Amino acid sequence: MFRFWGSQEQQQQQQQQPQDGSSSQSWYPPSVTSSPRPATPTSSSSSSQQRPSSHVPPAEAAGIISALKDKSVDELRKLLSDKDAYQQFLNSLDQVKIQNNLKDELCKENLQLAEENLQKEPRIMELRNQCRIIRTTELATANEKLNELEKQKEEMMKLNSPASLLQRIQESINKTDEESENLHQNLLDGEIDLGAFLQKYKKLRTTYHRKTLIHLAAKTSTI
Repeated sequence: MFRFWGSQEQQQQQQQQPQDGSSSQSWYPPSVTSSPRPATPTSSSSSSQQRPSSHVPPAEAAGIISALKDKSVDELRKLLSDKDAYQQFLNSLDQVKIQNNLKDELCKENLQLAEENLQKEPRIMELRNQCRIIRTTELATANEKLNELEKQKEEMMKLNSPASLLQRIQESINKTDEESENLHQNLLDGEIDLGAFLQKYKKLRTTYHRKTLIHLAAKTSTI
């Protein structure tokens, strides 16, 4: 930022300093202290050619120049040689103060967020425990229901298996045959008249033969 100031008188004094050895060694790195300063412009064309490039915004550069223009040569020389003086001057600039204030505000906000997160930690742990309990309870209920459905599925598969169907048809056939035999015994015992016997017996035997044919067809298809 010191490229914006400097005169022939200051250059002559700096050229004489190594000879008399009265000045102290600058704490700046060689890349800063050894960089050549632009000469005083003599014309508009030379000013445009020798204008130093700077990454400092114009507004900030103007503020820095305004802060340096009233300082004496000794004060400027002290800024170059004394690190503490330079740091004190740097911290006095409005741009630096703004940056420091922004940094302090960000630190305060981060600290506040951290404190809020710490205050919410017990509630977060409580919610996690509740979620764990809910998941465990729901999982147990779901597993119980799943086991029940699996049992029902096994029973249905077992009841609807070919062997089970054939067995049930055979049991129905035997039951119908038994009913027809009982009806015949009732006729012999005189417990039923012939007309009623014939009507019921014919119906039972028809059912018996139909079931027998179904059982035979089902048994043949499963072989």
